[in-house]
Amino acid sequence: MRLGLVTYNIAKDWDLETLLQVCETVGIEGVELRTTHRHGVEPTLSAEERQGVRQRFEQTRVKLVGLGTTCEFHSPNRDELQRQIEKAKQFIVLAHDVGAVGVKVRPNALPEGVPREKTIRQIGEALRELGDFATGFGIEVWLEVHGRGTSDLSVIQAIMEVAHHPQVGVCWNSNREDVVDGSVKANFEKVRQWVRHAHINELWREDYPWRELFGLLREANYEGWTMAEIPESSDAVRLLRYYRALWRELTRP
Repeated sequence: MRLGLVTYNIAKDWDLETLLQVCETVGIEGVELRTTHRHGVEPTLSAEERQGVRQRFEQTRVKLVGLGTTCEFHSPNRDELQRQIEKAKQFIVLAHDVGAVGVKVRPNALPEGVPREKTIRQIGEALRELGDFATGFGIEVWLEVHGRGTSDLSVIQAIMEVAHHPQVGVCWNSNREDVVDGSVKANFEKVRQWVRHAHINELWREDYPWRELFGLLREANYEGWTMAEIPESSDAVRLLRYYRALWRELTRP
């Protein structure tokens, strides 16, 4: 496992140069760039600008791991659903162009008045379409465990069973709802086979069994990234140094 950083929220106001400088200073090995943030890595970039982003990362020890989108596929409105799918495809192309590994998408809700099974199938089928598209670009699609009702790991499991695509995986999101009787094991097992990416947050939280989670990831032969998704700080460099030290202790076998 390796430690990376999600630019939401701690780095939302950093340009790309600041982000890379901080990561190199504190020993953060990779980043997930969240859309709308100041780094400006968006589908609107020209071919030349995309090449510039790729080359800038290649000049550093920091890996551009993924692009964090807000694309979501639960809307019962067919036009909105198609708009979200097309937007996700734009990010897949962008990820390929800038040298990222994957694109994070999400469900955000189980809409009221719509049968749960219908929404699950709709999201899963959208992911399968994106998986087919992403195959041609060598990009993975990561479904974040997110949203009202959709952060239930049983729902994520059902969505992934519908999607059933080798390019589509799960982004573990370290939600409080994962924990049952002090453990995340039962919920982790529901999606273990699909976990390709992981978000972690405040490692000092006592209501989340971090050491157990990292142990489960090791047992699953997970060799991906654990991406710190934490709030802003007035002393980010100092905070991230402490964060990295704590992460190293908690991930120690």
